[in-house]
Amino acid sequence: MRIYQVGGSVRDALLGRPVNDRDWVVVGATPKQMIGAGYRPVGADFPVFLHPETQEEFALARTERKTSAGYHGFVFHTDPGVTLEEDLARRDFTVNAMAQDADGQLIDPHGGQADLAARRFRHVSDAFAEDPVRILRLARFMARFTDFSVAPETLDLCRHMVAAGEVDALVPERVWQELSRGLMEAQPSRMFETLRACGALRRLLPEVHALWGVPQRADYHPEVDTGVHLMMVLDASARLDAPLPARFACLMHDLGKGTTPADILPRHIGHEQRSVDLARRVCDRLKVPNDCRELGLLVAGEHGNIHACLSFGAAALVRLLERCDALRKPQRFELALLACEADARGRLGMEDRVYAQREHLLRALHAAHGVDAGAVAALHQGKPQAIRDAIHEARIRAVADQCKVA
Repeated sequence: MRIYQVGGSVRDALLGRPVNDRDWVVVGATPKQMIGAGYRPVGADFPVFLHPETQEEFALARTERKTSAGYHGFVFHTDPGVTLEEDLARRDFTVNAMAQDADGQLIDPHGGQADLAARRFRHVSDAFAEDPVRILRLARFMARFTDFSVAPETLDLCRHMVAAGEVDALVPERVWQELSRGLMEAQPSRMFETLRACGALRRLLPEVHALWGVPQRADYHPEVDTGVHLMMVLDASARLDAPLPARFACLMHDLGKGTTPADILPRHIGHEQRSVDLARRVCDRLKVPNDCRELGLLVAGEHGNIHACLSFGAAALVRLLERCDALRKPQRFELALLACEADARGRLGMEDRVYAQREHLLRALHAAHGVDAGAVAALHQGKPQAIRDAIHEARIRAVADQCKVA
């Protein structure tokens, strides 16, 4: 039995990056031997075992064979005769196809170290084309490793995979898993630019793909192109260290601009409601979790009003808070404001602008929260509509006083 550290942990150590999780490959062993040594089996598709002390994953060396479309269509083969080199040959990129033995000796049969030095993602073999998830992983890695490029031959292979329909076989849950992880990387725009470059974005997120080439008013958007703006917004959300729901809301906020009638461009009248409708379609298709879905729909529909709130009177501010359900869900509202701040900063030359709307609306929310709804309701017992109207008016008065607006 020989044990090797493999994959991302080897890559990251060579790059001088933190190593959080380590993966191991075991050569020359059987499942029975692993269990006998105290390892606990956990792999459903192929033999993976947890170390009895560290709980790290140890996988038996394996090969694989494509049997049908998509990423589920594989048959895995493991036995003590499978070599380390055969196991490494099935991996996606050369920088992930390196191993290290117990003495620290590097095993690099595919030139991964050279590609690390060149800051380049290059596929190990044409077997890369058998797994469409690898396109998503490439895009996600591009968002994480912001100084890397894609080898031209690898990008060409991704284009061929898209043309062959491999991406269409991906299940929604896996698409969402990779997209959500990519959104949380250092420069999420690079994920979408990579998907767009190989044609996968048009298949996976046609609503997002449609934004490139759509003009906007230059006085509001010096960058003009809606797709360029969206990429700037996503990167602004990363600089603001926004959590996933806010970053997803940024992705959804302007989808309606891709369906603006040509005769009113570069204005985008009514794009908010169109954005809500398209965002709902994306969420349904990808089975997006509720926290991301709810915030995405909220920001899509209200970001224009949030941006304009500094000109609102007290009544309009209260109506905005109530539409956003901010009084019941203040934390979600704060995330909406964070997404809107990223939107405001995702414009050419405005990356460091102060977003006064955030403080203004939080002050209004604090004032509205200060209204004693119970005391107001006690004055209108048995009259639900009168209670609602009285609470609403009390909130308007409180916001007018706190925010110094009419």
